[in-house]
Amino acid sequence: MMCNNSHYSQDDQRQCKFLSYMFYQAVRDRKPVWMLEDMRTMESFYWEENASLRTYSPSEALLYAVVHNHLPYARYLLSHYADDALQVPGDRFCCCPSSAPHLAMAVRYDRKDILGLILKIANQLPGLKSYINRKGCFHVEDGKTPLHLACELLRAETVLMLLGSGASPKIVDSKGLTPLDVILEQLQMSKINAESKKLCMEHLLLFTSSLQFKMKRVLKDNPAEWNKLLGEEKYNYLCGKAPATLFLISMQGILKCLPPSDFPASVKQLPIPQSLKPLPPERLKLRSVDVQ
Repeated sequence: MMCNNSHYSQDDQRQCKFLSYMFYQAVRDRKPVWMLEDMRTMESFYWEENASLRTYSPSEALLYAVVHNHLPYARYLLSHYADDALQVPGDRFCCCPSSAPHLAMAVRYDRKDILGLILKIANQLPGLKSYINRKGCFHVEDGKTPLHLACELLRAETVLMLLGSGASPKIVDSKGLTPLDVILEQLQMSKINAESKKLCMEHLLLFTSSLQFKMKRVLKDNPAEWNKLLGEEKYNYLCGKAPATLFLISMQGILKCLPPSDFPASVKQLPIPQSLKPLPPERLKLRSVDVQ
C-alpha cells in the first residue's frame, strides 16, 4: 500500500511507505498481537483524507497473518472481528468482490491451522453460507474454488477439511471442471505423486453421491489406460458401469448427516473402527480449532 497524496512532500510520502512496510514486517516477524493491533489502528500509517485508508482493516491484516502463518494473530482477528475479517479486502489487495482470498491463501500456503479457524467461522456466520464455495480471483486463482485449488496442489488433508466443512465437490471452475476432473487430469498427465492424487479422489468420492464430471467421456474412450490407472472396480464405478460399493454408500450416508461446523471432531466420534474413518495420517494435524 502506498501513500500517493500530492499534498505531501516526497519525504512525507517516503515516511508513509516506511510506516506501512513496518506493519507488514511486524506480521512477518510474528510480533505479539497487542503490538500488531496498535500498529494496525495507528492512523499515521496513512496520510489520505479518507479515514478508511488510514489503517489496515481486519480483513487486510488477516491476509498478512495467513501469508506469514501468524496463528495467534489470525485467531485474534477472527474471534474479535468475525464479520469484518473475512470480508473481501480493499482494491489494493483484491479486485474480485465475490472471491474468498483468505481461504484461497490458506490453501495455497498450506496453513491448515488457520484454515481450520476460517472454516469454523464461515460455518458459524449465516452471512457466509456460500463463502467456502466462492470462486477465486480470475487474476490470481483463475476462477478456481478453494477445493479446486487444494486438488490442483494435491493437498489431500486440505481436500478433506474443505469437503467436511461444506465445500461442494460438484461445483465447476471457470473451465467447467469439477474437482474430480482436476484430479483425473493430473492422473492422466503424470504418474508422479499418484498416491496423493488417488487419496484426493477417494476423499472427493466420499462426499459425491452422483457422478457428473467432464472427464467421464475420456475415461470411457480409453478403458485400458484408465483400468490400469484406477483399477477395474473404481474405473467401472466412475464410468457408471457398476454401482458404488456398500462401504462407499454407507460412508456417504453417514458423512451427509454430520454437521459441517463440527468437522472433523464429528468424524472422530463416530462409533466405527478407526480404520474406516476418513481421516488423514497422524502426522497431519487435522483437528477442530477453537477460536475463543
